[in-house]
Amino acid sequence: MTTDAAEKLYYRIGEVETLTRVPAYVLRYWESEFKLLRPKKNPAGQRVYRKRDLELVQRIRTLLYDERLTLEGAKKRLLAESRKGPEQLQFGLKEATYAGTLRRIRERLIRLRARLTS
Repeated sequence: MTTDAAEKLYYRIGEVETLTRVPAYVLRYWESEFKLLRPKKNPAGQRVYRKRDLELVQRIRTLLYDERLTLEGAKKRLLAESRKGPEQLQFGLKEATYAGTLRRIRERLIRLRARLTS
């Protein structure tokens, strides 16, 4: 992506077509096939894609064109990837410190529950 395109919040379908090298009619078809791809529409009824939508279009393109999956195969792969969820949040804590912090929070919650029940 160019620097101008990377700084935008919203992209029209023509811009997405240029950036992803996927024709507009294919993008519209993919919207009907992939439930995860749902660009918003502005008051004029034009599709507006966000950065997340662009990344999803790129991922679908990779699955279909590079990995040569069928539409069904790509849908299953995307569904499996979406169920994994985002990567675990990074708090800058090492695993042991993170576990210790969780332990302390749990102990505080147990004490709080004991106070509330008494």
